[in-house]
Amino acid sequence: MFEVFLKTLPFFGLIGLGWLASRIRFFPPEGAAWLTRFVFWFALSAMLFRFAAGLDLGAIFDPRFAAAYLLGSLAVWAVGMSVARWRGLSTPEAAMEAQCCMIGNTGFLGVPMLVVLLGEAAVGPVLMVLTIDTIVFSTLITLIVHASRSGGIRLRTLRPIARGIASNPMILSMAAGLAWAGADLPMPRPLDEFLSILGAAATPGALFAIGASLAGLRLGRVAVSGWLGTAKLVLHPLAVWIAARAFGVDPFAAGVMVAAAALPVAGNVYILAQHFGLAEQRTSAAILISTAFGIATIPLVMSLIGS
Repeated sequence: MFEVFLKTLPFFGLIGLGWLASRIRFFPPEGAAWLTRFVFWFALSAMLFRFAAGLDLGAIFDPRFAAAYLLGSLAVWAVGMSVARWRGLSTPEAAMEAQCCMIGNTGFLGVPMLVVLLGEAAVGPVLMVLTIDTIVFSTLITLIVHASRSGGIRLRTLRPIARGIASNPMILSMAAGLAWAGADLPMPRPLDEFLSILGAAATPGALFAIGASLAGLRLGRVAVSGWLGTAKLVLHPLAVWIAARAFGVDPFAAGVMVAAAALPVAGNVYILAQHFGLAEQRTSAAILISTAFGIATIPLVMSLIGS
């Protein structure tokens, strides 16, 4: 475990550097927002396109993998929802807490870190996790909130969801890369080098941006937020591990799935919480707590799946 911890430490070190730079105001809040925008729209998109363009399409779409991750994640989502409802929260609030329990920082932390640590063979499984989280669960929370507030699901509710998914640069870059791979097109060297240079900025940029954004979050409702962080760091990887075993997922792909499930709560959950005005303080604290404790839990999970 200690060896894995040492391998993950530089990644969390970059997060800590971003947090410190923002905390002492050397890196202003607007700087963090613009850095995040650069990584999201350009660097990470270049990395995802280049990864996807080199994939074997027959190898990436594994229905057993997708079913196992979806079932395990839905189980944790249901637990989070049930606990919140038991505490007397409204359905939209409960759904937001459920998101905290199983939406990990796959895009900004998982893609750069897991591919470096586990090798390029991890690209396909990581992209599958990212796609399911982005399309299935982001749609689910949006539908629940709109249905609760407007008394049902209408066509005008579905249109902005579809537009949001279709305009997401991570989805667009993955889809374009997979289309490139499906057409069996050669990658011209200048384009490959361009994507490689731009994509290389994704790892340090994304990790620094995570830390800088954390500096603006606040710790509150520690007991509830601690539960949400625990569900994300412990229950989620455990649930998908059980599901992967039950579905007979390839051991390496299952390991990547579990490692991705062990990632801390994603920052975009807080963006959703702000957008809907739901559980903002709890979500903010859950991101802080899960990221801080993830320094220890992620190496532990990765050492267990590697043994």
